[in-house]
Amino acid sequence: MVQVIQIIEELFRQPPVAFDPAKSTLKAWIMFCLRDRGFKVVYAERGDFAIQMRGGEKIYFRITENPTDLDTSVAWIVRDPSTNQISVIPPS
Repeated sequence: MVQVIQIIEELFRQPPVAFDPAKSTLKAWIMFCLRDRGFKVVYAERGDFAIQMRGGEKIYFRITENPTDLDTSVAWIVRDPSTNQISVIPPS
């Protein structure tokens, strides 16, 4: 899982398209970027979405721009609106 988190962080250092809140939501943009790079993004009850691995294992993600009091049972994709930087926080 650590390797997947690192790959996702690298993806958002140079995303395929820049985030534009006038064109899409943060969640839609993140899911687009992940699918563009070949990740299988699926529906998830425990998060905003999940990435399904080849063995069927899923990593559940939630998205936020306010990284306070995060649920540690899922991974988080956090966007800092002031710098437009994305960080990925793995589950505990």
